[in-house]
Amino acid sequence: MRDISTKEITEVVKRLCRDAACELGEDVKAALRAALEREESPLGRDVLGQIIRNFEIASAEEAPMCQDTGLAVFFVDVGRDVHMDGSLEDAINEGVRQGYREGYLRKSVCDPFTRENTGDNTPAVIHTRVVEGDSIRIRVAPKGAGSENMSRLAMLKPAEGLKGIKDFVVETVGVAGGNPCPPIIVGVGIGGNFEWAAILAKEALLRPVGRPNPDEVLASLEEDLLEEINRLGIGPMGFGGTITALAVHVEAAPCHIASLPVAVNIQCHADRHKEAII
Repeated sequence: MRDISTKEITEVVKRLCRDAACELGEDVKAALRAALEREESPLGRDVLGQIIRNFEIASAEEAPMCQDTGLAVFFVDVGRDVHMDGSLEDAINEGVRQGYREGYLRKSVCDPFTRENTGDNTPAVIHTRVVEGDSIRIRVAPKGAGSENMSRLAMLKPAEGLKGIKDFVVETVGVAGGNPCPPIIVGVGIGGNFEWAAILAKEALLRPVGRPNPDEVLASLEEDLLEEINRLGIGPMGFGGTITALAVHVEAAPCHIASLPVAVNIQCHADRHKEAII
């Protein structure tokens, strides 16, 4: 058994929130630079150049790369041999509270009816799993509303099969158009049930951009979907072009014999995610 203090968890979460808002991962930077080389539209290339310049300035000045610093979403794997001296949820929320205040990040969380702001960007959305080991893995993905609002879930009929899945994913991106600030990363969750498909789609976005699913069938589906999506011609920031998406990441799980859930979670080009192991 290993003791981990909730104060340490709070400090790590605070740092992750601030870092995620200001520093894109190397995988996203590389994908955007590669997109600039492949984009055929002059306007699209100009837009991509500005996107790249923006994340360079954000990193150099330790400033948020986007005014929408998002709802803080966490995926936390807790080793079964870990002992904490308090509430994991409270420790994470305190880290978010401190990180958004000290980092001067926009607080965007509000009551769904009165729209009164909570004032500190809490509560965070926390997905927790118990795993083997004596450490805690914390992954944070601040999610802005522009991309999140364009996400969809469908309970398809099993007979709709692979074609139905592809049609739904491509249609979702087409309906979104330029709203989610493309070039986007598309997370797709297939199977499970109503909520599991959505969680699969969200977690798929944490995979390094462009890294294929190790399952050959799913990797092939990712390639097909990326090709179809980029044929839509939406282009960078919706101004037209050949690069609408940087990648499609698909995850799947077994489902009920009578259902075929499919969730599409769209991520904007500011694909912010950070990770730490305590």
